[in-house]
Amino acid sequence: MKENQTIEFKESWKDEYLKWICGFANAYGGKLYIGKDDSGKAVGLKNTAKLLEDIPNKIRDVLGIIIDVNLHLEKGLEFIEIFVEPYPYPVSYKGQYHYRSGSTKQELKGAALDNFLLQKQGRTWDSIPFPNVDIKELENLDLFRKYAANSTRIDQQSLEQDDKSLIEKLRLFSDGYLKRAAILLFHENPEKYIGGAFIKIGFFENDSDLLYQDEVHGNLFTQAEKTIDLLMTKYLKAKISYEGIQRHENFPIPLEALREGLLNAIVHKDYSRNTAIQISVYEDKLMIWNSGQLHQGWTVEKLFRKHESAPFNPEIANCFFRAGLIEAWGRGIEKMSQTCMNAGIHKPEILYEESGIWLIFNFQKSSVKSSVKSSVKSSVKSSVKILDLLKLNPNLTIPELAQELFLTERAVQKTLKKLQEANQLRRIGSKRAGSWEVV
Repeated sequence: MKENQTIEFKESWKDEYLKWICGFANAYGGKLYIGKDDSGKAVGLKNTAKLLEDIPNKIRDVLGIIIDVNLHLEKGLEFIEIFVEPYPYPVSYKGQYHYRSGSTKQELKGAALDNFLLQKQGRTWDSIPFPNVDIKELENLDLFRKYAANSTRIDQQSLEQDDKSLIEKLRLFSDGYLKRAAILLFHENPEKYIGGAFIKIGFFENDSDLLYQDEVHGNLFTQAEKTIDLLMTKYLKAKISYEGIQRHENFPIPLEALREGLLNAIVHKDYSRNTAIQISVYEDKLMIWNSGQLHQGWTVEKLFRKHESAPFNPEIANCFFRAGLIEAWGRGIEKMSQTCMNAGIHKPEILYEESGIWLIFNFQKSSVKSSVKSSVKSSVKSSVKILDLLKLNPNLTIPELAQELFLTERAVQKTLKKLQEANQLRRIGSKRAGSWEVV
């Protein structure tokens, strides 16, 4: 038995392990074993009678929860099993909120803490009211009306009402205030209130060389329209063919799949993290990154199958659904993959990292030779940039480096390993709490 999402081993008891119990309670629950080494082998425990009395009392007094503490015997050696149920409400350790993720414990802070507390209350970030924003500041409801009229997913009578009545019909008011979703969907400049609410597009020769770029601002409907237009007219190269005198343009990604991928990023992005959606275009691939997270218990594999619809931003998703732009059955990724395969190209890849989610469309490379040259050149330049960044801030994490350099976390890990093997970089301290030293 190994440590995982729901199992942790400790050789002896320390009061700080109340944080681990707090993390289990706030996540999926789990078992903390006292008197076992990291491999799960019993090493024995002294004063078990006292611990069996003290541990439940400390958990009750500090965390405010009741749990089971059991004594076990393995090959003549005693150890304690602490069984923690997942709790429906937030559990705090002296004002701190800890959470079990994988085989590690994290203290939730900032946006992550806000989202956690909202989730425990059955609310979402986009449903929170935003004071001091007047409905007169909203625009683009006519564009929504046009989309929705064609989709027939909202009655015509509602579409003919004034803006305030339509906003109410879309459930974008709460306690007399506009919800955050309303600002993102319809405000002329949502970044005035919500940072990072825009899209960045860049064309890269390789991971290091950015040849040109654009930024798309405005409300979410405007961003979706302008981004698709830019990608199809400026960033993606179509192969031209003729049938008689009729001209055909074949793009490396089917428009329907590209549109689905972009809308998926817009609807599922974590807007609380104030980070723009990033689209990186290369000769041989297109990558869409957003700061979204998978739901508890979900895997990348599940996304490629038919699954329940559980958008990260349900208020935003509802409006895009009413406008006829997305489905409501959790079929987006499956539909996108099928569209690509029907067009004779590979289905998209999904790469899930701590910092967010990459959607990757791979298409035909121009040649092996140019690809190899590009890869070598990219690797060298990435190494130099990583070293420069770590000289300035030795405490940068892999997700932070990846976001700074427009790379995947896997690419950063690979480059860091090469730098360490070349004795150009050294890790000081542990993986969790250490820092980097440029040699």
